[in-house]
Amino acid sequence: MAAKRKGKIVKISGNMVMIESNEFIVQNEVAFIINGQERLKCEVIRIRGNRAETQVFESTAGLKIGTEVEFTEELLSVELGPGLLGQIFDGLQNPLPAVAEECGFFLKRGVYLKALADDAEWDFSPEKKPGDKVRAGEVLGIVPEKIFQHAIMVPFGLKGAFEVTDIVDPGKYNLKTVIAKLKDVDGKTQEVFLKQTWPIKIPITAYAEKLKPQEPLVTKIRIIDSLFPVARGGTYCIPGPFGSGKTVLQQLTSRHAEVDIVIIAACGERAGEAVETLKTFPELIDPKTNKPLLDRTVIVVNTSSMPVASRESGVYTAVTIAEYYRQMGLNVLLLADSTSRWAQAMREMSGRLEEIPGEEAFPAYLESRIASFYERAGAVKLYNGKLGSVTIGGTVSPAGGNFDEPVTQATLKVVGVFHGLSRQRSDARCYPAIDPLISWSKYKSFVEDKQVKRGHEILRKSQEIAQMMKVIGEEGTSLDDFIDYLKGELFDFVYLQQNAYDPVDEATSAERQKYLFNFIYKNILEASFKFSGKDQARIFFQRLRQLFRGWNSSPWQSQEFKDAEKEISSTIEEGLAAREKTGA
Repeated sequence: MAAKRKGKIVKISGNMVMIESNEFIVQNEVAFIINGQERLKCEVIRIRGNRAETQVFESTAGLKIGTEVEFTEELLSVELGPGLLGQIFDGLQNPLPAVAEECGFFLKRGVYLKALADDAEWDFSPEKKPGDKVRAGEVLGIVPEKIFQHAIMVPFGLKGAFEVTDIVDPGKYNLKTVIAKLKDVDGKTQEVFLKQTWPIKIPITAYAEKLKPQEPLVTKIRIIDSLFPVARGGTYCIPGPFGSGKTVLQQLTSRHAEVDIVIIAACGERAGEAVETLKTFPELIDPKTNKPLLDRTVIVVNTSSMPVASRESGVYTAVTIAEYYRQMGLNVLLLADSTSRWAQAMREMSGRLEEIPGEEAFPAYLESRIASFYERAGAVKLYNGKLGSVTIGGTVSPAGGNFDEPVTQATLKVVGVFHGLSRQRSDARCYPAIDPLISWSKYKSFVEDKQVKRGHEILRKSQEIAQMMKVIGEEGTSLDDFIDYLKGELFDFVYLQQNAYDPVDEATSAERQKYLFNFIYKNILEASFKFSGKDQARIFFQRLRQLFRGWNSSPWQSQEFKDAEKEISSTIEEGLAAREKTGA
């Protein structure tokens, strides 16, 4: 075995360490700093002659000039194979429960454990036989994992056509066992295991075709699905001030969205929020399977107290795992919380590299880095004809809720949906606090276009009238304008707002959303109500608000649901009858 290439530290600036070596250095190569008994992992991020600037994924306290560094000749990679689901990793794919078991309450520096247990045995069933022709990404066999059939695929990095020369019989095998041998056109043999590794900063592209996201992704959150929909394989962002409900909204989405796998990347959130997520998720029950939600979830956690370099690696680790499950023909949802902390980590490293700063001291390449992350979303057609997708949703935490800051603006340029959270709505306890007047979507809703358009119109008009009433008072508005104001308030209250603590109202199926939206559109938004005065109109709409709340809490198509609908219809008929009595 060839000797490892060596180097030594010549400069230390926080988590940025400069290494000098007389041997060649590779961009994005992983190296280890040999500090006594500790081996601290770092990544080469810039090369200048015989010097390399690296970002260290640990605290650099105690390091000295002249400390030896050993290069690995490997890029920063993750292990992909059976055993990922239900795991909680850090940004370097260390399994945190196993690290806690080894280190106790305080994590030790330089501890790196294997992401997947090599000795764990899995039931493998081959789907290919000797003589079959295969290429990168094609399925060789399957392994049951939780509620899924985990596909064992030809390693993604192989180029060209291969012939299967040997494949094991059905049985139990561990991750170190060779389960297949492939031969290329030159006669070279490639061994295949149940797991493979892949560099996290290189997208997996072993598929036949990348498709345009078109099919709606049902999140069961009404304001999202009906007015500002997300598509399978699409991208969306949720900017909002602190405390406006970003994390809760993402947790609701992870529970109820119609996807197969959920990947959560907690990149730089406060430790308290991360602990809450880690405590909550193992106890959540998946409403689709009645099994723990963690059975189809992978969590990648890096809190704001961890080194800045680990935040960046956490984002790429999560999206690589998401692409891996997409290659099996599954629909994956990746939730990144929060990309602002990731951008702040980039800003800090850029400052240590003494790069020319851009707006608000963020690096000039901020937009391209954010774009390259969201571009890894998409719907793809695999070689076997199956469709898979990765949908990416990222939260943004702009200081003071200022959506004009660089991270939010850079994100808005590349995503397909903008769910802007409002401090005013969250303070008024209007949840989800998505502001319908500033949010937008480039994707098509399953609700009819004319109904969506009418919903937007009535909300905007209602807001304009509300602003006008603040100046001239309720007395200065006409009765027709006042009724339009009440219509918008009712639509917002009974349809756009959802009670996350109500077992029925927390998730609304697509079928129920279409039914409810159509009912409101025909009977309220398009109805011509006339009343004898504003008091009569106010009482009528207050009554409807109470009835709709009860309707939203009634199980779909139950007798309770039908009775509530009947009572609402009767109340609306009374309102229309009142119009006739006034001579309108």
